[in-house]
Amino acid sequence: MDKRVDKAKARQTRQQPSVSVARNTPRRDLTDTETPVDMRRMRAYRLKRVREQLAKQDYSACVLFDPINIRYATGARNMSVWTLHNAARYCFIPVEGPVVLFDFHNSSHLSGTLETVDEVRPTTVWFYFSSGPECESRAGKWAVEIADLVSRHGGGNRRLAIDHCNPFGYQALQRQGIEVHDGQEVLELARSIKSEDEISCMSIAISVCETGMARMRSALEPGITENQLWAILNNTNNEMGGEWIETRLLSSGGRTNPWFQECSDRLVRAGELMSFDTDLIGPFGYCADVSRTYFCGPGRPSETQRQLYGLAVEQVEHDMSVLKAGMSYREFSQRAWKVPSRYAGNRYSSVAHGVGMCDEYPKSVFIDIFDEKGYDGVYQAGMTVCLESYIGEVGGDEGVKLEQQVLITENGIELLSTFPYEEALLLREV
Repeated sequence: MDKRVDKAKARQTRQQPSVSVARNTPRRDLTDTETPVDMRRMRAYRLKRVREQLAKQDYSACVLFDPINIRYATGARNMSVWTLHNAARYCFIPVEGPVVLFDFHNSSHLSGTLETVDEVRPTTVWFYFSSGPECESRAGKWAVEIADLVSRHGGGNRRLAIDHCNPFGYQALQRQGIEVHDGQEVLELARSIKSEDEISCMSIAISVCETGMARMRSALEPGITENQLWAILNNTNNEMGGEWIETRLLSSGGRTNPWFQECSDRLVRAGELMSFDTDLIGPFGYCADVSRTYFCGPGRPSETQRQLYGLAVEQVEHDMSVLKAGMSYREFSQRAWKVPSRYAGNRYSSVAHGVGMCDEYPKSVFIDIFDEKGYDGVYQAGMTVCLESYIGEVGGDEGVKLEQQVLITENGIELLSTFPYEEALLLREV
C-alpha cells in the first residue's frame, strides 16, 4: 500500500479535524432588518470597509454593477441572478457623501428602509439587450450623471473605481474627464475580512446547506438519478430561505473522474461513489461551499475507493493544520500537502480560496505553479477560507472530492462546516 495511505490510516482515529468546531448557529427566522444578527451593524461594517479601501487607494468613489458587490456595500438586493448578466442597476458610493442607488424600473421601494442608501434614482440603462444600437449614446448620458456625482462629492478627486464597465461606458467617462480604475480589487479586499455578524450569517447558510446534504445522504440508494439528488439540495435551500446555487457539480461512478462534471440523469448504482460541491448561496446572501463524497450501498467500499478517500481526508486535514493568521500565501503553498504524482494530473485547481457572499479573494495555488498562476499576500484573522481536495488518477475509474469551510482566528482555525466524513470510506475498521 502507498506510504501516504498508511499515514492517512494512522491519522484517521477521529472523524473530524483537531480544530475548533463551529459556534452556536443563530436561528433562521430573521430578516435583513432584525436581530439577533445585528443587520444594521453588519451593513455599517461592510460599507465602512468599502470606503476605507477607496480612501486607501485614493479614489473619490466607486460605481458598482455586480449585484453581490451592491449587496455587500448597502444590503440592497433585487433580482440578483438576473442582474449578474443584465446591467440594469448600479450604485454610486463616495468616500464621503451620499450613497446613490440606481435601481431597476419601479424598484425604489425595495431599499426604502435601508439606512445605507441615501437616495434612489432610476437607472440610465445602456447594455445591449435594453438599448440595442443606442448603447453608445445612452452610455454618454449615464457618464454625465456619474461625472456630476463625482464633481459634487469627490472633493476635486476624479479617480473613480468601477467593478464592471464595457468599452462604451469607459470611453464615455474618459470624455467627462474621469480617470477610471478597477473597482473589483476594492471590493474583494473589503469583503475579505468578516465581522462577527457576517460569520453568523454564514453559519446559518452552512446549517441550511448541511440540512440538504443530510437529506441527500438519506436519499442515496441505487436507482436515484444525479439530478434527483441535486434537486434535494436545491429545494432545501429554497424552502429554508436560501437564494441560489452557483453550479451543479454532482457526479457518480465513472463521472466522478475527472472532476467538474455537472449532474445528469444518470442512475447511481450500488457500490459507486457520488461526489458533489455545494457552491450554495444561502440566507442573507452568504455562501456555503462544502464538498463531500458518499458511498452508495449496499455492500462495502473497495480498497481503492477507501485509499482515494483517505488521501483526500489527509490533504484537507494537513492543510487545515498549517494554515494560520500571519502566514503568507506563498508560505502556505509551500507547506501545503503535496499531491502524489499519480494523482497530480487531475488535482484541483486551487489549494484554498476565500469565501463570503461567493468564492472570493484570496486564492492559493500549488507551489509548483505559484510563480505562473499565484500571487502573494498574508492570511489574516477574520478571513473565511475553503480548503479543497480532489483525488482521482488520470484514467482512473472514480475520484473523491472533499472541501471544508473554516474561519481563521488569532488562535487558530475554527471549522465552520461540520458535516461528518463518510464512515464507510474512512481508512479504519468500521
